Amino acid sequence: MPETEPVAERETEPVREAVRAYAALQPQLVAATAGYVTLVRTLLDDAGIDYLSVTGRTKSVASFAAKANRGADGHPLYPEPLTQITDQIGVRVITYVHHDVAAVADLLADELEMIDDRDLGAETARSGRFGYASRHLLVRVREDDEAHRDLGGHRASVQVRTVLQHAWAEFEHDIRYKGNVPEEAAADLDRRFTLAAGLIELADQEFATIRERIQAAAPGSHAEPEADHIVGQELATFLAGHYSDAGWSHTDHYDWIADLLAQLGIDTVDDLADLLTSVDADAVIRRMGYRYPAGAVRRLDDALLAIFGEQYVTLEGNSHRVPKLRARLERLSTPEN
Repeated sequence: MPETEPVAERETEPVREAVRAYAALQPQLVAATAGYVTLVRTLLDDAGIDYLSVTGRTKSVASFAAKANRGADGHPLYPEPLTQITDQIGVRVITYVHHDVAAVADLLADELEMIDDRDLGAETARSGRFGYASRHLLVRVREDDEAHRDLGGHRASVQVRTVLQHAWAEFEHDIRYKGNVPEEAAADLDRRFTLAAGLIELADQEFATIRERIQAAAPGSHAEPEADHIVGQELATFLAGHYSDAGWSHTDHYDWIADLLAQLGIDTVDDLADLLTSVDADAVIRRMGYRYPAGAVRRLDDALLAIFGEQYVTLEGNSHRVPKLRARLERLSTPEN
């Protein structure tokens, strides 16, 4: 008997009822999926964690029905499909290096209720193999999160992996799904996918080393600027040296915070370096209590908040996040024990 029985042989009235219920619920899940994508992207941006993309998808009714009908050894895999099929809302975060996969997972564990956390790459490695590598998280918003009450009750399955891990997983899935591989070639195909997975793990390690080397070699200041204000690339170079222990931030965020510096009248990196001597960076770290590796832009963001206070909160470029900044300002203003 095959491990998964054909749908037609296993379809039961409880499954049909679950599929009907899911079809009625799905439009609501589509809206919740968009909400989760926005929430995750906002959390990553606020933390200053670098990433390539954040995307989402809502499980189709057909896909739900197919999964609900799966069985093994004559028994259903999901006796209660509506509660046991947890990937109804899917969010995927693609990072550049493996270090940021852990940072994303730590951040989501800090900001959301973590129901489950599986590091499939680590599980594969513990078995002595190379292959699929991805961090799979199951999260939901906390009950006391009034700002996202519309997402309450909906769980989201979040996949976090590097761009190289993503390329391997997508290609492997596409080939196995579409390919008509002769039986005599299956072993060689498996060997080649395993070899590719090993090379990808090595490449991920080399990318991480490249980033660390660049950060370690970055100067604390920059050459004479070509513009009459700090630009994003110039700021990125400066921050890599000033916050050498911080991760890189999303590329667009350097330009964004450079505009905030211009609004504050800080036009050169030398002026910025002088300004940052007035803030105790270690005290900021203690008061913010980062539970994830905060990116360089987030570190600068908190330093500016500590220095300028309400003036920084009310800058035009911060109008979209005033409540978050005021909450952080309160933490920065609380005396240390």
